[in-house]
Amino acid sequence: MTLKVLSHKSVSLFTAVGGWRTVAEGVASRVLFLVAYLLTEQVVTSALVAIGGVFVFAVVRMCTDRKFWQPMVGLAVVGVSALLAGSTGHAVDFYLTTILMQAGGAVVFLASMLVRWPVIGLVMGAVRGERAAWRRDRERRRRYQMCTAMFLAKFAIATAVLVPLYMAGQLIPLGIAATLLGGAPAAGVCIYLCWRVLRTRP
Repeated sequence: MTLKVLSHKSVSLFTAVGGWRTVAEGVASRVLFLVAYLLTEQVVTSALVAIGGVFVFAVVRMCTDRKFWQPMVGLAVVGVSALLAGSTGHAVDFYLTTILMQAGGAVVFLASMLVRWPVIGLVMGAVRGERAAWRRDRERRRRYQMCTAMFLAKFAIATAVLVPLYMAGQLIPLGIAATLLGGAPAAGVCIYLCWRVLRTRP
């Protein structure tokens, strides 16, 4: 899944999400860890299962698409999650990286809006090869701000839902919420909605 699809002439929700393989890759670690822990009640074992699943997806991605940095980033994130959970012995800590990424995303997107350099504008400027030319167009600035606000809402909602569940130690609801709100499903919906806003060029 990539924000570059925002520049496409035709985009379906399925395309925006990235297809079934991207969804599977995006939710694999969280789902595998949760299922493994419910079956074994062993944090380290569950973390290793999650890493193994993501490793398989990464190898397939590298062999079929010749893409290396995305699978490696995914492995690194899962590795940090596994390290956190394994070091503390608390299963909920596996989802701490998801919480931090959502909170960090909210801060970045909010800051970009406040300084009037919305993230979506920067991405579209780079994709279209126009750099910061879009800032001279008031209507396009408005649309980019609106799209950035959609992602900000997604990050804020995810953080607001995940933090209380994490603090309360509610593993199952936390795992489900992290999978849906912190991964490809919610991001794909945001991308699709942004595409609908941007598809008619001002």
